[in-house]
Amino acid sequence: MRDEEFVEEVYTASYRRLVGQLYLVCGELATAEDIVSEAFVRAVAHARTFRRTESPEAWLRRVALNIHHSRWRRMKTYAGLQHKIPQPAQAPDLTAEHLALMAALRALPDSQREAIVLHHLADRPVAEVASTLGVPVGTIKARLSRGRAALAIALGDHEEEPHA
Repeated sequence: MRDEEFVEEVYTASYRRLVGQLYLVCGELATAEDIVSEAFVRAVAHARTFRRTESPEAWLRRVALNIHHSRWRRMKTYAGLQHKIPQPAQAPDLTAEHLALMAALRALPDSQREAIVLHHLADRPVAEVASTLGVPVGTIKARLSRGRAALAIALGDHEEEPHA
């Protein structure tokens, strides 16, 4: 049996039980599912070590609890510092146009959405976007072109305006 098959077998046998246990610890089902999923990701990343453990479910439980404790510490730190973070004077106006743009952006592939947001919404030059994303300038230009075309269709503006 391959390491990945072993992890899959343990997943099938243990996932629901672990989620139930973490749910009782953290009190939120979605959080428990995220934590247990992250523990399994770590098991896959360390499949050989994981496979040699005496009790794989106990290993996962310990990892999941460690993840929970780390999240809890980060949340406490954030809560303690949150008052120092300036709050916007007013919540952003969520107009119908804004909601439509958000939906259209979510429909784009991640690579196009990142390029569009960084260039057009964060007003970063193409070269800086390329550097930030670690890809050539030509790739960013292609992503921007494809992304703008997809947004034009999604937003009903089929006559795309050229962008300098």
